[in-house]
Amino acid sequence: MILLGMAAMAVAYTVNAQEKKYPEQEPMRPGMSEYWTPQPKIVTPGDAATNSAPSDAIVLFDGKDLSQWENAKGGEPTWKVHDGVVTVVKSRESGDIQTKQKFGSYQLHLEWCVPTDITGTSQARGNSGVFMQGLYEVQVLDTYNNETYVNGATGSIYKQTPPLVNAMRKPGEWNVYDIIYTAPVFKADGTYLYRPRVTVIQNGVVLQNNTEILGTTEYIGFPKVQKHGDGPIILQMHGDPSQPISFRNIWIRPM
Repeated sequence: MILLGMAAMAVAYTVNAQEKKYPEQEPMRPGMSEYWTPQPKIVTPGDAATNSAPSDAIVLFDGKDLSQWENAKGGEPTWKVHDGVVTVVKSRESGDIQTKQKFGSYQLHLEWCVPTDITGTSQARGNSGVFMQGLYEVQVLDTYNNETYVNGATGSIYKQTPPLVNAMRKPGEWNVYDIIYTAPVFKADGTYLYRPRVTVIQNGVVLQNNTEILGTTEYIGFPKVQKHGDGPIILQMHGDPSQPISFRNIWIRPM
């Protein structure tokens, strides 16, 4: 009898437990996952018809002068400003030019053109480069009907990562680079915590998609890890014998 009574009590407890209901989660409403502040800062886009920069950009070259630049060896730059563009002057004294201001992560816009009568082959044809933080090169080169080693082609991370495609316009036409660069973060011992990364778009076509940069872009040898802070943007005067390259409409948006 005792056992039967205990069994009946257990059955009754189970039934009661099954019948007990708890509050259900409230139905979600659209507003429960929305927030309104802070509102994004308003930036007026540039005008493609006039090649103007966005309203929050730092204009590095507007076609008038090189006041934002210096010779990479020190002193005033000697590249030639004319007709709204700046053209490389190829001489030992001229050398590379670099921004006076130093930057970390940013969006960079610049346009470049090789002359219609460009000569040379492989690397000896309109060679230049854009160096982020003075250490990491995105290659500039005329690869229109001109093959070269692929990790030195237009839009490559020089001697590291080839471009996804060749999007060159023919000589005499302007090429557009839009570069989104994320600066590295270093550990206390000088090694990378996070490597630098870069996206390169040429003429509206993606050449590098959030590509990890392994280290400095060396002409001879392999990448090196060099601890650093903000650095300049360098435009290269390459010593190849081909006709000099020109640049225009250079602006930057630090991020």
